[in-house]
Amino acid sequence: MNYYTIKPNNKLADIVRCFWVFEGVASEENPYIHRTLASGFPELLFHYQGIFEELKSEKPEKSFFAGVHGQTNQFSRFIIKEKFGIFGVQLYPYALSTLFSISAAEFTNKQPQLLSFIKESEIEEKMLSAINNTERLYTITSFLENKRQNLPNVELTHIVNEIINKNGIVNVKELSEKCFLSHRQFERKFKAQIGFSAKTFSKLIRFNAVLKKSDSLSPSLTEMAYSFGYYDQSHFIQDFKQFSGYTPRQFFSQCADELSWNY
Repeated sequence: MNYYTIKPNNKLADIVRCFWVFEGVASEENPYIHRTLASGFPELLFHYQGIFEELKSEKPEKSFFAGVHGQTNQFSRFIIKEKFGIFGVQLYPYALSTLFSISAAEFTNKQPQLLSFIKESEIEEKMLSAINNTERLYTITSFLENKRQNLPNVELTHIVNEIINKNGIVNVKELSEKCFLSHRQFERKFKAQIGFSAKTFSKLIRFNAVLKKSDSLSPSLTEMAYSFGYYDQSHFIQDFKQFSGYTPRQFFSQCADELSWNY
């Protein structure tokens, strides 16, 4: 498997967290099953080689060739039985309204095709037919630079970055006071633009922070929970299992057999 990230240029750094590429080989005899974990960040995805199927309770469903994997508070499972390549763009949640004048709330826990909300059908063709990922990077960068409809809301951007920088360990009431809004008004406004309430978004950021810093933490689940502001170990386990499908012990003991590449 080959996975790597690319930083955006200065023009896009406020709306794009990173570009990434994931390539691998699978077959009928040796299929690859991939699990995406919960995340507060939507992504533009271009499957330029191979196509995944989502594993649901009833039967597998074909994924799109180009589309959005919206911000989500649940995990998903996908399978592929052929060589594959994906070019992804991880966005800040407010980027959807900046780029497409669409609220992030419309994409929460959804995976719409790209052409369902943009008119420029040529971008899908260009991304899928590009000769290499250098060309794809240039193509999507130019597209996003030209597509910007608005500037990100400065106040909202500041709040989101504060939650990220503090690993989700924040007081939502204090955040609302910084915006001179009641708690209810703040949560309503935040959810409309980000797709989740500030409380849920903070939980997702905290979950991602636990994953990234797990190597430096004590193996004690109790210490791990308190280090990231959980009330107790049971709350930690409950959130972790909802967002990943695994208990923390399964995940960190390498018993999880479908780990996401980009957590």
